[in-house]
Amino acid sequence: MDIFRTKSVEQSLRDTEEPEHRLRKRLTAVDLTVFGIGVIVGTGIFVLTGKVAKETAGPAVAISFVVAAVVCGLAALCYAEFASTIPVAGSAYTFSMATLGEFPAWIIGWDLMLEMALAGAVVSVGWSGYFASLMSSLGLGLPDWMAGDDPVINIPAMVIVLILTGVLVAGIKLSSRVNLVIVAIKVAVILLVIVAGLFFVKAANYTPFVPAPKATEEVGGLAAPLIQVLFGVTPVAYGAIGIFSAAAIVFFAFIGFDIVATAAEETVEPQRDLPRGIIGSLAICTVLYVAVSLVVVGMQRYDQLSVKAPLADAFTAVGQSWAATLISIGAIAGLTTVVMILMLGQSRVLFAMCRDGLLPRGLSKVHPRFGTPARLTVIIGLVTTALAGFVSLGALAELVNIGTLFAFLVVSIGVIVLRRTRPDLHRSFRTPMVPALPILSALACLYLMVNLPVETWLRFLVWMALGAVLYFAYGYRHSRVEAGKR
Repeated sequence: MDIFRTKSVEQSLRDTEEPEHRLRKRLTAVDLTVFGIGVIVGTGIFVLTGKVAKETAGPAVAISFVVAAVVCGLAALCYAEFASTIPVAGSAYTFSMATLGEFPAWIIGWDLMLEMALAGAVVSVGWSGYFASLMSSLGLGLPDWMAGDDPVINIPAMVIVLILTGVLVAGIKLSSRVNLVIVAIKVAVILLVIVAGLFFVKAANYTPFVPAPKATEEVGGLAAPLIQVLFGVTPVAYGAIGIFSAAAIVFFAFIGFDIVATAAEETVEPQRDLPRGIIGSLAICTVLYVAVSLVVVGMQRYDQLSVKAPLADAFTAVGQSWAATLISIGAIAGLTTVVMILMLGQSRVLFAMCRDGLLPRGLSKVHPRFGTPARLTVIIGLVTTALAGFVSLGALAELVNIGTLFAFLVVSIGVIVLRRTRPDLHRSFRTPMVPALPILSALACLYLMVNLPVETWLRFLVWMALGAVLYFAYGYRHSRVEAGKR
């Protein structure tokens, strides 16, 4: 069995020209950058900044964001080279198929499936919470059974997923326009919050900027970080180590820039625009995150920040309660685009897997009018709707993190492999300092992965095992590579 057979870059590019499986090229560098901002900027900017400042880094949380951005930047440079060299739908799955082989590519695709489906459902549930809160502040409270802390069926979450599914089916350009409008709203809210917050910043709140380190309570059992179980390393709050510990947490606020690569096949000038979209969106989001973190710790002393709604409560503490409603609107706008682009990314990854025959090939047919993989998009929308409406997802949310980091790690290694196996390929964007930079990127991702709990690793391994069974039961026998169609 040749489970490490690769699909040539040339064949991947030829597959994009098949009439039944040809996606329409409508996206520009601006569209891709806005897609990146749309999926990266979610509730993290309103919640995570204060939580991490209070519990882990103090006012130095701004440095933690910079550290996390550097780690993401390493992976982003690797993604940029791949996306410009192989501008085909599927992102890390497609890159792995060209470098590491079919079975590793399947595992990555299966991993991305978990990441995006689960993330879309988790974020839609978060959207529902903010929407219910906003309705309540307007005197239009929703019943607890449909939108409370523990609803019987989460109606708002299901409705937003179904609406966004319709937008995605209707075409990539419509999706990008909707995304542009909503991203403009949430960025405007963020900028307004930053500017308004500057008037209430007190210099004394920045002292000490790096609080003295202190040991945190050790977590035992399956909830313990893997690094603690393997090496006896326990987390430390504050100090220099606290800054890096916080970076491991706020890293997840940046997750999403990789989804820009899934739209490679629908980009007019992919060799030029994909690197710009990936790196540009990451840079803009880093500036926003650092600015918000500096404002929130300047408005209220770090050890007095709220954990659930730090930014809103910081404004309330200085007598500006109007900001809470504004922040809710920004969060709703933010989460809307996150859900939509996660579903977009998942549909393109599955589209590439179906086109290769690893999943039913009929699902990869493109709608003749809309030019989108409509069947897959509807299936993904219905599954995400069911997850959002009926499943408790809190305990599974960390699977999104480990799945993303695993994809980053594989892409980093893949850059080195493709440089060695296909040095002849034209690369309009080249990752600098190969192999040093990709190796550093892979090690950074691995470090963040081992900081996740043991139970998250166990769930991840179970999901991977299920994927392996499905590959050998169906994918291997139906693969187009197996049929000799290179």
